Amino acid sequence: MQPADDFPLGPGHGTSTPPNPPARRDSTWRVWTVTALCLVLAVAAALYLRRERHADAPVSQPPAAVADHGVPTARGPLGPAVEPKAVPPLDLSDPFVRELLSGLSGRPELAAWLASDNLIRNLVATIDAVANGTTPSPQLRRLAPAGSFSAEPRGEDFVIDARSYQRYNGLADTVATLDANGLARAYAILRPRLQEAYAELGYPGSDIDSTVERAIARLLETPTLDREVDVRPAPVLYHFTDERLERLAPAQKQLLRMGPRNERLVQDKLREVARALGIPNERLP
Repeated sequence: MQPADDFPLGPGHGTSTPPNPPARRDSTWRVWTVTALCLVLAVAAALYLRRERHADAPVSQPPAAVADHGVPTARGPLGPAVEPKAVPPLDLSDPFVRELLSGLSGRPELAAWLASDNLIRNLVATIDAVANGTTPSPQLRRLAPAGSFSAEPRGEDFVIDARSYQRYNGLADTVATLDANGLARAYAILRPRLQEAYAELGYPGSDIDSTVERAIARLLETPTLDREVDVRPAPVLYHFTDERLERLAPAQKQLLRMGPRNERLVQDKLREVARALGIPNERLP
């Protein structure tokens, strides 16, 4: 578990029959010749018919490839059709992004994040971290909750203190109020710069859409626990007592530490955003 106060996250026997007498050589030659000729004609006919069908049929999209973790890669591009806009270069894009995203929610947590610098790069680094399972806390320091993680004793063991979950209420409420359709439109507008920032991370030629889909799927795979969660103290950190939880990816454990109420708010909004982006439900957990 990551630091508990970081952000977030054999044959039988029988009567045998005598073999048939061998056929004459010239008869065998004629049979094989006719058979081969029929096969050639059949293949030629099949290729001709296939070419004719393809000439008349509409071009279909290739099936989705499968990315890491069993999640299909995006058919791309994600997001609705939008009127093209001149997006400033990455180094000059912060004011444009602030204006574009400021109306997605009136919560102060969004305003706090928009006040940071390198918004597109931080957003892409966050998406990449979650898709790969690592915690996105370094990119989201401005959204870190107040207070610290706490656990309370239960006999000889410990459980996560419910007050630790409440630290994330503001963040979860902010996520829940985001305009999913507006977020999808903003993604479509910013996609060229998002792709550029993704290439800067060392993924030249890779598709940011596939990473977005993997990140959403990763968080949706996180279990929701409507019970007290047992933890055990370890040097500096607390670990989940349940080894199945402890084996979750750090990003998933971070989401789990937000508590069931907040986790549901985040996951519900993720599904809404996925629909707005054009990701079918059957491609998500």
